[in-house]
Amino acid sequence: MTIDEIKELLQIFNESGVGELEVQRGEDRLRIKRAGSNKEYVVTPAPQASAAPAPQSLTSAGAAPARAPESDGMLVKSPIVGTYYDSPSPDAPPFVKVGDSVEPGQVLCIIESMKLMNEIEAETGGIIVAKLVENGRPVEYGEALFSIRPR
Repeated sequence: MTIDEIKELLQIFNESGVGELEVQRGEDRLRIKRAGSNKEYVVTPAPQASAAPAPQSLTSAGAAPARAPESDGMLVKSPIVGTYYDSPSPDAPPFVKVGDSVEPGQVLCIIESMKLMNEIEAETGGIIVAKLVENGRPVEYGEALFSIRPR
C-alpha cells in the first residue's frame, strides 16, 4: 500500500463513523481503531439505565406497568443496537402511545444506528400496553421496547 492509499483509507474511516477498520492486501495489512470507541459502549449500558427507574417505581406507579405487561402481552424487542426515537422528528407526535391499537406492519418507533434510521414495525395487531423505553435513550440488541396485548 502506498502512503496515498493509506491517507485515503484514513479519510474514508473518519467520515464513516465506524469504530474499527481492517484492510489486507497481499502481505500488507492495515488496522485502524477509533480511540475511545469502547468507552461509548461502556458509558451507557442498558442495565444501568434500567436500574435507575427501579427506586422511583417504589414511590410512583410509573415503572410498575412495565413489568406486568410481560406476562399478558407480547414484547417488541430491539433488533439492533442504537438510539430509540418515538417520533419521526422532535416536533412530530409519537408513532404510538399506550392504549393505541396497532396493526401488523405499523411503525412503532425508530432506532438510529450508524446514522441510519431503522423503522421498527409491529409484527402482530393489538393494543400497546406499555412503552418500555424513554425517547432518545440508547437501546441494546434484544431490549424490550413495547408490550402489545394481541387481539
